[in-house]
Amino acid sequence: MNQIAVIYWSGTGNTESMAHSVADGIAKVGKEAVLKQVSEISAADAAAYEALALGCPAMGDEVLEEGEFEPFFSDLEASLSGKKIALFGSYGWGDGQWMRDWQDRVIAAGAALCGGEGLIVQNAPDGDGISQCEELGAALAGM
Repeated sequence: MNQIAVIYWSGTGNTESMAHSVADGIAKVGKEAVLKQVSEISAADAAAYEALALGCPAMGDEVLEEGEFEPFFSDLEASLSGKKIALFGSYGWGDGQWMRDWQDRVIAAGAALCGGEGLIVQNAPDGDGISQCEELGAALAGM
């Protein structure tokens, strides 16, 4: 597995920044990150990767973005068994329930969740948040 897809949706740029840092972490350990906005890839094409880093912020009442990301993830969900998955996203309110729900879906689909949980950063990632994203990418690449 030399290529790892990093697929994200971002409204404010916070999750996009996280995605770039996850991709940087993948590259730092010698793997190739394929960075895509969710609108640029189909669930079928994403399912061809053995490892995926998926990023989406908390939206509304702590749910995945409903216009593009949720439909994409729902289509992808049945293809996750045996795959290595990292989850990440930013939030501005709440307590991370959207991430806990998302983690549960990934595990129920039979995927291996990198680190056992998703990475959440409040608002824009600072230096520590960027480092955590890079570490997540490196950990996914090492699975």
